[in-house]
Amino acid sequence: MAVAKKTTRKWSAKVTKESDALDLKKDIFKSKDPEKIARSLKRSAEASHRRKASPFQSAMSMLNFYENRAGRNLSKKQKAPLEKAKKVLRKIFGREEN
Repeated sequence: MAVAKKTTRKWSAKVTKESDALDLKKDIFKSKDPEKIARSLKRSAEASHRRKASPFQSAMSMLNFYENRAGRNLSKKQKAPLEKAKKVLRKIFGREEN
């Protein structure tokens, strides 16, 4: 009896790559510049006609999704710009925390 080979599904990588909501700039999450990350997410979210939520929610969701899915494999050095990008996103969308 042959044993079926289990395939590993990388659904999160596929979602990041082929998201139907936002057209993201290639390797934007690998940038070390939080401003660049936030501006790119904002630009993509505002340009998208396929998103279901507000541009702010779409941009923040994609950033959180990437950080949560890649989380275990990101060093502190890689996580820092992503965390800062969240603050920048809030600021450029006029949703600063008090």
